Amino acid sequence: MAMTQLTILISFLLLPLAFPSFATSAETPTTTVEKHVDVVVEGMVYCQICDHLGKWSLAGAEPIPAAKISVVCKDHKNQVSYYKAFETNAHGYFYAQLQGFKMSHSLLDHPLQACHVKLVSSPLANCNLLSNVNYGLNGSPLRYEDKRLNGKSYEAVIYAAGPLAFRPANCTPSTPP
Repeated sequence: MAMTQLTILISFLLLPLAFPSFATSAETPTTTVEKHVDVVVEGMVYCQICDHLGKWSLAGAEPIPAAKISVVCKDHKNQVSYYKAFETNAHGYFYAQLQGFKMSHSLLDHPLQACHVKLVSSPLANCNLLSNVNYGLNGSPLRYEDKRLNGKSYEAVIYAAGPLAFRPANCTPSTPP
């Protein structure tokens, strides 16, 4: 009788070694938390000074608060798959979280190939003409700069665009000394 009880006890002790997956699932239930990944685009918008009109230089440029930019993404069929306008903060910086952005093809619809940032409007009456600095008129391509925000169930992959610039409408020609 004691030998039978000892055999049963040893069997119960060895059971987890024989079936490790059974032992794991019985002891600790596994809950998988799916991580949500967002695509974010950041950049700056400036007012280019008159001395640099027609050039891509932003030397002496001032940031524009409340300027509007848009993020446009096209799928591999060249159809617009995402569009949203964003506004810069008080320092001319925009942080565009592309909520709802979806990739139907992981390579061809990737943000680096599919998305561009364009200038929309400037609140400054003296600096509201579009310029093509860093392709702000045609669509500034995104750059991956290895920036990410990570949380327990959240991740944001941050891309950069620009810097972009509006230009003044009225610039007085400089006279040589």
